[in-house]
Amino acid sequence: MSPRHKRERKLFTRNRKLSKIAVAMAGVTVIVPGAVAAGLLASGASAGSQSQMMAMAGAQPRTGIASTHLDAGIPMTGAARREVSALGVNQVLAQQAAERAADRRAARSAARRAAQRAAAQAAPSPAAQSNSGSAPQPSGNPQQIAAGMLGSFGWSSSEFSCLVSLWNVESGWNVYASNPSSGAYGIPQALPGSKMASAGPSWQSDAATQIRWGLGYIQSSYGSPCAAWSHEQADGWY
Repeated sequence: MSPRHKRERKLFTRNRKLSKIAVAMAGVTVIVPGAVAAGLLASGASAGSQSQMMAMAGAQPRTGIASTHLDAGIPMTGAARREVSALGVNQVLAQQAAERAADRRAARSAARRAAQRAAAQAAPSPAAQSNSGSAPQPSGNPQQIAAGMLGSFGWSSSEFSCLVSLWNVESGWNVYASNPSSGAYGIPQALPGSKMASAGPSWQSDAATQIRWGLGYIQSSYGSPCAAWSHEQADGWY
């Protein structure tokens, strides 16, 4: 082994014991492994090579360690070059990861704001809630209540006579009418009667609740009271 190689090996072994050292170049200190710095700067590398290492390693606060503490005369090995290159690659990867994390946080914040805006737009205004709570409730006897509801289902008053005939046969417009054999209940003879709970909690005794459910059933099943009455006349049920 040549004297130069012996000296290089001895210095490389000694510098491997150092975890990191500060290398001062061009007024900026960079932190690199000791063995790498010794191989790079001790060889009298050109200013361009030094600048390249600084760009890859990244600027660090000055530690006050002078470059005169380093030996000279040993060129940087291939392993040292790869390690210096890895420093720059790791720094770029860390920066990219931080940018991706920031993008994800921004996206989550934007999604939350959009959801809040949508919820605010969907919520009824206090005025609307007040109006709905103060809306007049149907009143009068069951037939008067039914006549007042026809328009809300899109029917004209000409359908009312068919509805009267239909529910005269079914229940006599009695909110407590119950069929002991089938279990049908109420003015529209819902089967079972508990189906009318979808129209209100007072389905067992409230005529408006029963009529509202009954008209909805007629609309979905037959289209109109007169069509339901025609089915009742033909088949004995609707």
